[in-house]
Amino acid sequence: MLKIGLTGGIGCGKTTVARLFANLGTPVIDADEVAHQLVAVGQPALVVITQEFGESILNPDGSLNRNNLREQVFSNPEKKQKLEAILHPLVYKTIQSEIEKLNAPYCIICIPLLLETGMSRFVDRILVVDCPVEAQIARVKSRDNLSLQRIQSIIDSQVSRAFRKSKADDIIDNSETDYRLAEQVKKLHNLYHSLSL
Repeated sequence: MLKIGLTGGIGCGKTTVARLFANLGTPVIDADEVAHQLVAVGQPALVVITQEFGESILNPDGSLNRNNLREQVFSNPEKKQKLEAILHPLVYKTIQSEIEKLNAPYCIICIPLLLETGMSRFVDRILVVDCPVEAQIARVKSRDNLSLQRIQSIIDSQVSRAFRKSKADDIIDNSETDYRLAEQVKKLHNLYHSLSL
């Protein structure tokens, strides 16, 4: 099975593109969803993360307070590395397990930090969803209600747009209409089918 790693900067439209592929019958595995499952109440990963980062990252009901954890991690590169060292191997193992259950010509694996985490070595092709930084900022601001400074710090923590595009096998330009976006997805869907034969 051909494994397509879908990535892009925050607010570039990865989720929309993944949904368009899913609408065409393509299996989609989302690394963020996998990570959310791994840190659910009662999961071993949450216990380890709590031991490492303290009780302040928990809500009163014992669930993960993502905002508190995010604040600790984004302000401290060492803590970010610790969190990644805990989560990334588990995410990879879970994704591999999900892939083994699939029976399709190809699958999409949505990994926002595909290039930053080195997980690109586990996929056959890299598909980058791209748009101008101004569009990223506008989308994230309206979607997540974050400050401009916070959005910029997230963008700065990711690899550059130019670097991401230089590593891409395929690029989807998400600066145009929804129709054009769907057209690009359909074209790549056909390409991936032909490559999987």
